[in-house]
Amino acid sequence: MKDSPHAPGSRGASPQHPASPQAAPGRLAADPGDRPRAQESQVAQAEPQQPPRQRGGRNLPAAIGVGLGLGAVIVVSLFVVKVLFLVVVVAAASVGVWELTSRLAERKGVEAALPPLLLGGVAMLTCAYWIGPQGAAAALALTALAMMIWRMSRPPENYLRDITAGVFTAFYVPFLASFVALMLSAHDGPQRIVLFLVVTVCSDTGAYAVGYKLGRTKLAPTISPGKTREGLAGGIALSMLAGALLMQLIIKDGHWWQGLILGGCAAVIATLGDLAESMIKRDLGIKDMGTLLPGHGGIMDRLDSLLPTAPVVWLLLTAFVGS
Repeated sequence: MKDSPHAPGSRGASPQHPASPQAAPGRLAADPGDRPRAQESQVAQAEPQQPPRQRGGRNLPAAIGVGLGLGAVIVVSLFVVKVLFLVVVVAAASVGVWELTSRLAERKGVEAALPPLLLGGVAMLTCAYWIGPQGAAAALALTALAMMIWRMSRPPENYLRDITAGVFTAFYVPFLASFVALMLSAHDGPQRIVLFLVVTVCSDTGAYAVGYKLGRTKLAPTISPGKTREGLAGGIALSMLAGALLMQLIIKDGHWWQGLILGGCAAVIATLGDLAESMIKRDLGIKDMGTLLPGHGGIMDRLDSLLPTAPVVWLLLTAFVGS
């Protein structure tokens, strides 16, 4: 007679009490929690080691390497053949225009007229260097007119929107960059460019260092949560110190107190320029304008503080020591 499924000693398992797995002889039954932990351990071991990153998710070694490379290009182009630096500025502005118009098209559907923008940007920078501020202003006006004509080849829908975005791009990138060309055109152009770059970089460096160590009060939490008022004060102080030293040492007829004023103004404008680009990127819903520079983002992510600072430094240098 066969055993009944419900009889004592039956080999079958009761439906109300399913059979539990038996441990192998000589081994303890596995803890149900062991497998997930073991799998997590294997996954952790299989994951490749990520390169060290600084605050904000940046690749710090790549950022330092790119920064040193850019610095070498600037120094060589400035002090070997001065006009070579103008070529560097034209290239940077052109890439910046392309990045900004590309992000506008991707995120907002805005179609700025890129060919007139690129040609107009070259014209603004070269006219600023060879003619002066009047040449740059005339080139900006002609660029706006060229974009209006270029856009007529497409349907009239969103005409005003596209032209407005194009004029903004022309002003924001190549026209502001033309003040760098104006500084370069002076007899002591390389020294002026060094002063301009150092006070702007010191503003960013001082703000980062002091903000990292002592930052408590947010400067603009809805725009850039990482910036603090303490960092701004540190950036202004370091920029003023650098301005005073360089104005006295490398600018002919310059005085230290002029460098204090120049450095302080440059630090404030550099911070506002950084915040302005942060506003643009937040509106577009992006973190970086591009990926051309490892550890930095795009060209526009490096020009954000330089572009608005250029006209201020040019104006103060012209007022203090002439053009």
